[in-house]
Amino acid sequence: MLDISKIRAISLDLDDTLWPIWPTIERAEKVLHDWLNDHAPMAAALFSSPTALREIRDYMAANRPDLKHDLSAVRRESIRLALYRAGENPLLADTAFEVFFAERQRVELFDDVLPALALLAQRFPVVSLSNGNADVHRVGLGQYFQASITAREFGVGKPDPRIFHAAAGAVDVKPDEVLHIGDDATLDVLGAINSGMQAAWVNRADHMWPHDQEPHLVLTNLTELCELLRV
Repeated sequence: MLDISKIRAISLDLDDTLWPIWPTIERAEKVLHDWLNDHAPMAAALFSSPTALREIRDYMAANRPDLKHDLSAVRRESIRLALYRAGENPLLADTAFEVFFAERQRVELFDDVLPALALLAQRFPVVSLSNGNADVHRVGLGQYFQASITAREFGVGKPDPRIFHAAAGAVDVKPDEVLHIGDDATLDVLGAINSGMQAAWVNRADHMWPHDQEPHLVLTNLTELCELLRV
């Protein structure tokens, strides 16, 4: 059970907790593909082939393990590899990635998110904690967060306890004084619990809980948490 009296800070996952990620990625990939059609059509054809795209991703995973926590770098270097294999200018990769990345930051928030962030930020220091490459400032939510911790910048990702402890340290509290909120049962919830935090599972799609160890709190939306904290 959640112990509200212990909460002195909140850490929040981003993708699929504050907005749905796949519509965002699909839209950004379409914008990238349209740009490649205009500037590097042979590379665009590669990105249209599921087999070729899977091979590029497998190559990057096998040959650039140093990038495994940096989704931006993986995407950029995948574009560069596609350009090279298509016989087009690999130097276009940086511009192509920026086209993708700008669109990736255009997210559509779940309806409950803005009111919840406003209330949580009034009550607690809030830290974003993500394995992804969303930028809370470019997304337009920076005013609600006192710190932002990403796997890319920190060097390890969830569920490693070190990144959870970094989130606690960023707002000068102990791990057991943090409530971590996220949608991923393993990366967010078990990761937070194993790091000494309380954990709330945001289960918007009515999934079955997959682990023996239970979250401290199950939510279908962030409004439920706000109502609980108002008591």
